[in-house]
This record gives sequence, structure tokens and C-alpha cells, in this order.
Amino acid sequence: MIKNILSLVLLIVSVSLSFKHGWDTFHYKNNPESVKMMNDLGISESIIPFLGFLTIAVGVLLLIPKTFFLGNMLNAISILFIMGLALRAGNGRMALIEIPFLVMPLLLIWLKYPFKK
Repeated sequence: MIKNILSLVLLIVSVSLSFKHGWDTFHYKNNPESVKMMNDLGISESIIPFLGFLTIAVGVLLLIPKTFFLGNMLNAISILFIMGLALRAGNGRMALIEIPFLVMPLLLIWLKYPFKK
């Protein structure tokens, strides 16, 4: 029972973060810090809409039991991608900040979908 509650809480947090980050990615020009961060990471402006779509798609995939694993894998891969770009740019602090966000999809995979019997 506690495992299902923990899984549900992590699922809600993960889906919320995916939708929020996806929405913010589509509106990156309204936030100068986001533009600076993406430039520092070497992400070109033509890639940004793809990243926003991918992030929102991950949130949707997490909600569907049959695509739960795929959504978590894509989420972990995208976080590793960001960590790699941050390390390449010499921003170790950003890479370290991403570690808890990398643990979350891996923990969700281990806990499994909360409503599956």
C-alpha cells in the first residue's frame, strides 16, 4: 500500500514537472534566464520546440499504464542528455542539480505503475 502511494505521489510530481517544463519550453522567450541557459548548453533555437513537444509527450506517456515504462525511460534519457550538455559546457553545478530528477524516473520504474494490479 505504501509502495503504491509513493509511486502515485512520484507519478503526480513527474507528470506535473513534465507539463510545466514543456509549457515553459514553448514560452522560453518570455524568460531571459531560460534563453541564457539554453545558449550556455549549446541548444539551438530550432531544437527548442522539439524539446517542448518531447517533454509534454513524456508527461502523457507516464499517465498511460502501457507506456509508463517508455515515458520514464525517455524522461531519464532527456535528463542524462541535459546533464551531458551541462558537463560539456563546464557547468557541473547544473549536472549535480539534475541528479534527483534522474533518480525519480528510475525509482518510478522500480515502483511500477500505481494503479496496475
